Amino acid sequence: MNKILIIDDDVDMCLLLERFFIRKGFEVKITHSGKRGLEELERNPPDVILCDFRLGDTDGKELLIKIKQINPAVQVIIITGYSEIKMAVEVMKHGAYDYVTKPLFPEEILIAIKSAIALSRTENSLDTVVTGSLQTNRDAAGSRKQNKNSAYIFGESKEFKDILRQMDLVAPTNYSVIITGETGSGKEAIAQEIHTRSKRSKAPFVAIDCGALSKELSASELFGHEKGAFTGALNQKTGCLELANGGTIFLDEISNLPYDVQVSLLRVVQERKLRRVGGNKDIDLDIRIIVASNEQLWDAAKTGMFREDLYHRFNEFSIHVPPLRQRSDDILAFAHFFLDKSNMELDKDVKGFSAEVEYIFKHYKWPGNLRELKNVVKRSALLVNGDVIDVKALPFELVNHSKLAFDAHTDDEAKNPPTINQPAFTTEDAADERHPQNSADILDDSNKFRKHTFKTVSIDAEYEMILDALKKVNFNKSKAANLLNVDRKTLYNKMKQYNEFNNQ
Repeated sequence: MNKILIIDDDVDMCLLLERFFIRKGFEVKITHSGKRGLEELERNPPDVILCDFRLGDTDGKELLIKIKQINPAVQVIIITGYSEIKMAVEVMKHGAYDYVTKPLFPEEILIAIKSAIALSRTENSLDTVVTGSLQTNRDAAGSRKQNKNSAYIFGESKEFKDILRQMDLVAPTNYSVIITGETGSGKEAIAQEIHTRSKRSKAPFVAIDCGALSKELSASELFGHEKGAFTGALNQKTGCLELANGGTIFLDEISNLPYDVQVSLLRVVQERKLRRVGGNKDIDLDIRIIVASNEQLWDAAKTGMFREDLYHRFNEFSIHVPPLRQRSDDILAFAHFFLDKSNMELDKDVKGFSAEVEYIFKHYKWPGNLRELKNVVKRSALLVNGDVIDVKALPFELVNHSKLAFDAHTDDEAKNPPTINQPAFTTEDAADERHPQNSADILDDSNKFRKHTFKTVSIDAEYEMILDALKKVNFNKSKAANLLNVDRKTLYNKMKQYNEFNNQ
């Protein structure tokens, strides 16, 4: 029986999750603080940890780092509010497997957990997993980036066509490449595509996230170590650079490498030789190095945070990946790609998106870039019952972030504004242990264009106050009610009243 450890200070939500997962055949343990969660991890290691990003005694990033120090192989799924997506994506760099956004939907979480468990089984049973790149089972499994998207498409925007032309130019060479861009913008996919188009395509492609490496593990992970090199080095270990010999190594978030490791890496880049930690013999290397950063490496070099000589060694060619919000022509192409993958995963046949959804997708800012778009499409495909995803299947927060764009648009396109009546996995479900299919507990964002009267202004003012409170507490309705100094029933009645008023 697979074990799940839930770390969340929302007692009602924990009970609801516990009952749901027990019914699905899991063994569940609950703790309500990061400290207790770490103690339980050491005492009874689980297969998957489901952890809230906001806890009373810590936050998701700090807790994740400690979890990986105790048990690098355990898969961690972060629960986060929609306003925290950018932070959640950052946490992914520190070894989180995935994140799910509030309000929670049980089947969505179940899919993520089953996928995480399947990945753990694969890593435990195979020395290497080939999904277009070499994925090697490592002692520090949590620090290595998982290539969960073995298939990838490239956009139709002018910006991405420029990137494709740059890849065509540099791929046949042995030039080192720096790829810059925001987290989640597709830097690793571009690095892998360069490898695929190169003369090294039949050799290994090894990806490592330098941002997820602790200072103590960095040198060992990159260069390997000899038996007895330091306390805990019970066996000889081959580093990622040596594993990539003959092929390509991709070093993501390169600016996070400790300075002393940068010094050792400079020798590798200059001489194409490495020496394992604790070793006395040089090993010849024939590798191509591609690095990536979500910040400008030159700026880091100028401030002394990154070695300038190492920067110049890497900067034989550079590619910048614009964020998704700057290439709106790509958004729908990627949305349909992720929808096709979701259909396969869920055994559904959803055809596409309504015009309103396409409009929202193209005008939303996507702070989490492709990763966020993928999760929104997966979530919507799970919720929708018909063959087209409409706004009712979108997260409430996503539509409300686009509200100003709707208000500024033409009257013709505003005749059918989005409405939401989305079934959410809330703590109220704990009373009857069922998932509401006709819940009115989500505010409707419709009828922004009606005539203003004293009554409408009053109701809209209440709506804005409620929405502001929800945003401040990451859409936790119980906390929002406390912030507004009303009970939860009153809050839900107000939300229901707003829906009914707009549907008149």
